[in-house]
Amino acid sequence: MQQTGPAINRRRHERFMLPPMYSRLRVRRLDDPDFRYAGHIYDVSEGGVRFELDDPIEPGTPVAVEIALPGLGDPDTGDIGPGRSVFAIGNVIWVNEEDLPGPVRMAVAFTRYARTGDHERLIGHLGRGHYARAA
Repeated sequence: MQQTGPAINRRRHERFMLPPMYSRLRVRRLDDPDFRYAGHIYDVSEGGVRFELDDPIEPGTPVAVEIALPGLGDPDTGDIGPGRSVFAIGNVIWVNEEDLPGPVRMAVAFTRYARTGDHERLIGHLGRGHYARAA
């Protein structure tokens, strides 16, 4: 049977596309003390982030992410104080194996935000109207 009504959006949160080369993030496994992975964000919502890294991280792996949205701060210079970067904890939910070899696209679903104010800071920044809504 062909669907005639609008498509059902199963996402809980609206996603926003970011300019990948200007939207950096760092990732660390929760059992690792250091952020060893750096990449670029494709889109983000209050519930998760889709990005690329040079190396894949196995789905189901718990990770911490540091998101540096344009205008919030720069993790490469240590500019990560309150209001500059957003930190969240979550799990890798998928990896696009078709990207191998090369940068690998993957997604993390957030389970919580790491610092007081990170959730509100992300929502406030996304709500400014600078980014297009992702499909």
